Parts: sequence; C-alpha cells; structure tokens
Amino acid sequence: MNKLFEETNSVNVFDEWKNMPEFVQEKQEPYQTIIVRFRCKEDVDDFAARIGQNLTPKSKSIWHPFLVRGVNAHKRWQDEP
Repeated sequence: MNKLFEETNSVNVFDEWKNMPEFVQEKQEPYQTIIVRFRCKEDVDDFAARIGQNLTPKSKSIWHPFLVRGVNAHKRWQDEP
C-alpha cells in the first residue's frame, strides 16, 4: 500500500514544505440571519420568485445575494521552478 507522503527517488517530501507561507482560511460568517416563516407553498414560491432563488422543501438556508461556491477553486499558488 502506498503512503501519502512516502519518500520517492530519495526526495523527502517534508523538506519540500519547509519555509512555506502559512495559510489560514477564515470562516465566512453571515452579517445577519433572519428567520422567515411561510403559511403555504404558494407563499414560498412567491418569495423565491421575488428574490430570484430556487427554494425546495429541503432548503434550510440561503445566501442573498446568491453565493457562488467554488468560484476560486481553480486558483493555485505556485513558486517558480
């Protein structure tokens, strides 16, 4: 079985990580949270149409405006060779 950080070709992969900058991802917290209650499905559909978002019976929360997840997922940091 292969190990995730096994040494190959006499290269210690842990040495490659030395002096790398620290990265801290701060959690994105909402500015405000509001609970909205609906009397019927028609009210939910009306609200969804007005805010331009899709709401299903399983929807528990939304971001407004709509939060596009993974928009920066393709970005990477790379040092010169």
